[in-house]
Amino acid sequence: MDVTLSLVIPAYNESRRLPPFLTSVRAHLEGQYPGRYEVIVVDDGSRDGLADLLPPLSAVWPELTLIRHGENQGKGAAVRSGMLAARGSLLLFADADGAAPIRQQTKLAASIAAGADVAVGSRLTAASGVKRRRTLFRGLLGRLFAATARRWLDISVRDTQCGFKMFRRDAGRRLFELGRETGYLFDLELLGWAERTGLRVVEVPIDWADVPGGHFNPWHELPSVLPGLLRLRRRLRPSSDSPP
Repeated sequence: MDVTLSLVIPAYNESRRLPPFLTSVRAHLEGQYPGRYEVIVVDDGSRDGLADLLPPLSAVWPELTLIRHGENQGKGAAVRSGMLAARGSLLLFADADGAAPIRQQTKLAASIAAGADVAVGSRLTAASGVKRRRTLFRGLLGRLFAATARRWLDISVRDTQCGFKMFRRDAGRRLFELGRETGYLFDLELLGWAERTGLRVVEVPIDWADVPGGHFNPWHELPSVLPGLLRLRRRLRPSSDSPP
């Protein structure tokens, strides 16, 4: 089967939020890419029964593939496992909560068709008709983090952390082969390498709605932010533009 779109979904303890998203994914992709898509769910060491929930679904949905990490390795590691296993000419990753409706992939795909190598879903870029529903706290925290990271790492994308990004196949594989970050900073590393290796990156306004029940705790992650940004700054400095 020639695969046009590969959708990678990293999942950690998402037994409640992932199934409804998969239902919408199947309905949309069957209409958009009938027989030409795959969905790869990477279970990143879940302990909430997700591992038992998915196999029966894949048994009746041939386009669904499961990858399981025995231990939790981090979102970046989960996305990388899925991306390097993907077969599509378009590679997309999306968060398991469905905060970005899967139908928004058409906007990213249009940008790739128009010449972009990387299309980044954005909750910060303005556009008419775009619907967003974010909590005040998460919105402000996200803007603050993105602004700090952009300044430190010299990245032009405004919404660095949006969990909805699409890649032309060759560009995506190259970036994920370069990437080393296993946690939530992996987005920054990908974008940094994309810009430093001359890929065309575009930011695409998308619909977004925060979904309750997330596992990310900013206060828990705060102590690792500065060391992480310093690590990435060293890795992405100009002398590293031609990685091994």
